[in-house]
Amino acid sequence: MQYEAAIQWLYEQLPMFGRVGAAAYKKDITNTIALCNAIGNPQEALTCIHVASTNGKGSTSHMLASVLQSAGYKVGLYTSPHLKDFRERIKINGTPCGKSFIATFVSNIQATASAIRPSFFEVTVAMAFAYFKQEQVDVAIIETGLGGRLDSTNIIKPIISVITNIGWDHMQLLGNTLPAIASEKAGIIKQQTPIVIGTTNALTAPVFEAKALTERAPLFFADQLWELHDWHYTAHTLQVTISRKGMYHDDRHTYNLDLNGLYQKQNVLTVAEALYQLQILGWPITQQHIQHGLQHVKQQTGLYGRWQVLKQSPMLIADVGHNVDGMEQIVQQLALLTYRRLHIVTGMVHDKDVDAVLATMPQHAQYYFTQAQIPRALAADALQQQALMHGLYGNTYENVDAAVAAALQHANETDVVLVCGSVFLVGELSQLQVHGL
Repeated sequence: MQYEAAIQWLYEQLPMFGRVGAAAYKKDITNTIALCNAIGNPQEALTCIHVASTNGKGSTSHMLASVLQSAGYKVGLYTSPHLKDFRERIKINGTPCGKSFIATFVSNIQATASAIRPSFFEVTVAMAFAYFKQEQVDVAIIETGLGGRLDSTNIIKPIISVITNIGWDHMQLLGNTLPAIASEKAGIIKQQTPIVIGTTNALTAPVFEAKALTERAPLFFADQLWELHDWHYTAHTLQVTISRKGMYHDDRHTYNLDLNGLYQKQNVLTVAEALYQLQILGWPITQQHIQHGLQHVKQQTGLYGRWQVLKQSPMLIADVGHNVDGMEQIVQQLALLTYRRLHIVTGMVHDKDVDAVLATMPQHAQYYFTQAQIPRALAADALQQQALMHGLYGNTYENVDAAVAAALQHANETDVVLVCGSVFLVGELSQLQVHGL
């Protein structure tokens, strides 16, 4: 089987949540267990770090990977979804999974897949485990999909687990309250395995505390243990000074992050505590490794679409923020910019709480409504009509490139053009180039 045929089979034969939504979501891990049994349970040979959250798990996973790469480790990184190319989901030290491996894996798994009818995500998870085992990675950083407890990735036995935060997303699948959502995410907490929680919330903290107690898992809230002393933002760099509380003044460290979204201020505290726990476990990670890793995340891991400046004069920015928390963070970031006029290109998927997201978006912007080329996408004209109810005005466009072209045509050199609202929309943006593929 050739690579192109393998990819076509993955997309056409397997239900994919990114395209069709809840119909592809499997509320158990039976298929993943069966798939991994069929290929020799490669996950059992891996040293893993497990990362879950509502927002921030992608950035956190990539920052951890970059630091560990800087420390000299061979690092496997599994994330989802991809922006441009399927192979972005499975990387080793920033290099995407080989085409020949994917073709061979798909060819070998087809008979098993026809019998158990797995989802796209389930097959991809098994593929990542097999690839990381074959390539003998030192550590595999595994990002969950939607939840945690019933997520396909939750068959691993990690050395440390991380949950960055809990917010409102995928409520139709995970629950309609923050404690309910937290309970699903808390499913990755394993027996006697350190668990790092990024953000303390009065509604969700008791959920994590109860689960950690049951599993006898050491529990660490990063925002209670670390302090952000200072930060400075530019369009290309976020500089933060942090320390673990109770340390001496000399233990403050200043890091320059190439991931420059303001929301990285919280994510870096989560990363810092996860690295601190790895150090306690005996991993020789130095401040030089952390400095270098945080400053070269994009270069070393290939992370894109997080407050990414694609063009100057006018400034063109892409951000994959797509839920209420993500949009609120985008609005805070916009407040730091100086511009004449703001142009927002946006498209969303129909199974999100679209009205709640629209309610957070700035009314002073000129809007360009469009849609990603997937079945889940909310039609641009339907989005336009919902946006009108929130005082947001603009025209509709066939695709994201047409919308961006119109925005750039209407913008002058001191304007800002922002593309946001859907990971899939950002992925279809021609100006977004993913290197190494």
